[in-house]
Amino acid sequence: MGAPPWAIWALLLLHQAARVLANTEGDALHSLRTNLNDPNNVLQSWDPTLVNPCTWFHVTCNNDNSVIRVDLGNAALFGTLVPQLGQLKNLQYLELYSNNISGTIPSELGNLTNLISLDLYLNNFTGPIPDSLGNLLKLRFLDLSNNKLSGEVPSTGSFSLFTPISFGNNPALCGPGTSKPCPGAPPFSPPPPYNPPTPEQSPGSSSSSTGAIAGGVAAGAALLFAIPAIGFAYWSRRKPREHFFDVPAEEDPEVHLGQLKRFSLRELQVATDTFSNKNILGRGGFGKVYKGRLTDGTLVAVKRLKEERTPGGELQFQTEVEMISMAVHRNLLRLRGFCMTPTERLLVYPYMANGSVASRLRERGPAEPPLDWQTRRRIALGSARGLSYLHDHCDPKIIHRDVKAANILLDEDFEAVVGDFGLAKLMDYKDTHVTTAVRGTIGHIAPEYLSTGKSSEKTDVFGYGITLLELITGQRAFDLARLANDDDVMLLDWVKGLLKERRLEMLVDPDLQTNYIDVEVESLIQVALLCTQGSPTERPKMLEVVRMLEGDGLAERWDEWQKVEVSRQEVELGPHRNSEWIVDSTDNLHAVELSGPR
Repeated sequence: MGAPPWAIWALLLLHQAARVLANTEGDALHSLRTNLNDPNNVLQSWDPTLVNPCTWFHVTCNNDNSVIRVDLGNAALFGTLVPQLGQLKNLQYLELYSNNISGTIPSELGNLTNLISLDLYLNNFTGPIPDSLGNLLKLRFLDLSNNKLSGEVPSTGSFSLFTPISFGNNPALCGPGTSKPCPGAPPFSPPPPYNPPTPEQSPGSSSSSTGAIAGGVAAGAALLFAIPAIGFAYWSRRKPREHFFDVPAEEDPEVHLGQLKRFSLRELQVATDTFSNKNILGRGGFGKVYKGRLTDGTLVAVKRLKEERTPGGELQFQTEVEMISMAVHRNLLRLRGFCMTPTERLLVYPYMANGSVASRLRERGPAEPPLDWQTRRRIALGSARGLSYLHDHCDPKIIHRDVKAANILLDEDFEAVVGDFGLAKLMDYKDTHVTTAVRGTIGHIAPEYLSTGKSSEKTDVFGYGITLLELITGQRAFDLARLANDDDVMLLDWVKGLLKERRLEMLVDPDLQTNYIDVEVESLIQVALLCTQGSPTERPKMLEVVRMLEGDGLAERWDEWQKVEVSRQEVELGPHRNSEWIVDSTDNLHAVELSGPR
């Protein structure tokens, strides 16, 4: 039996209302585009022939295809705003900071009753601040500083919430919230403390006149997208030179992609103290990593990617980020969120309390104990499990392409967490060549990847083998300092040279002293050498590496490798040299010369 006629009519009306809303909002945004000069073509996707603006870059919509966010900060735009912006009834975030936009602030912005953040910092706006902005009762972030505004700051409505920093560096502006009173006005007192309204005090319906159905939709949206106000305690910890404070973290489902959150640039600027050098955790081929603290106190690591912006790359970037976020395993660093603006790409991860394996091996402070042997064994197994998951359980599989001790992080329990996976693909999405540029670190790059530029899971296996040697020796994969002792600068060659001389004890990190188990060291070296064979087809898969580390199959694989090495040396050096390669039959590392042809 079909749906009752009233239900069909209701659906048709709702669909028509959504279509009209999309058309209205699209027209409003297109009017903005025509009024702005866009030298970098960041608005090229704002196509007026498309009914729904939700497909445009820098525009975010909710599940009802209504625009809730416009992100155009730091986009080199100039021109003026348009009154049609007041038609974006559900807009929550209007981010236009660090442009060259001029003219007056349209009074129609006061119609945006759902607005939470209005950021016009560092533009060339002139004229007064419209009184109508005082109607924005949900506004929790306002930055009109560094403009050319004049007149008096309105003293009504939501303006009492904001500190002088919101209006700073507007020399002709006076009144409450600024550093100077208006001529003839009595000295003003500080604004009263703000008390967030109770849920009963919050508006429960829209003032729209589109009818009962549209009103119901608006009321539901207001309830769904309402977020609590935050206090200003965090402000007291801020430096005076900063020109903003944080926007509350959004809890709205439309700005999450599954478990992935889209952060605003402002949130991450605040969290990292404007990407202060004192908060740098590390630098790498993909960019710098900063320690940050969100408004709820959560510590995060913010990776600021250093890549060239390419027109139209936003959608591909977001797609690749979503793919990375789907790789979830206890030994993989979970991607918490991202930020994308016309000029910035940032990734947000949980903060790892114990840094990286590389830092704990070679950069630890005097009060930090060295990694003990059992912890190193656990790191070896955990990182192998993480890489195996990328290769064998992700579809499509993820090739890391830069496996090294610096990319193995340690949580509060010193469990290994593989980081930076997927970033090579993320950074290469703009490449049009069949073979992408080689990415990696000297000493960790597999020979076939270096010569052809083509990566596979076996290039990761090679990098993992070098990482094992780092764990065992505490040495860098490439270290010119070893030249002082006439040693090889490549860690792999140095290890093979010591093994040839039967100096196993020289391989072990001096920080371990004698607190390690010989047979376990030999086992890890065996796995490392199997992983770093010259031919990628002869290297084990990461799944096999995990099994060998768990005690299954290493002896057989090592024995097979020894036989192959013996045959190879017989062919290359002749039978009379065999005694130099096989000393005894104990099947341990002392029995085999391992340098081989390279």
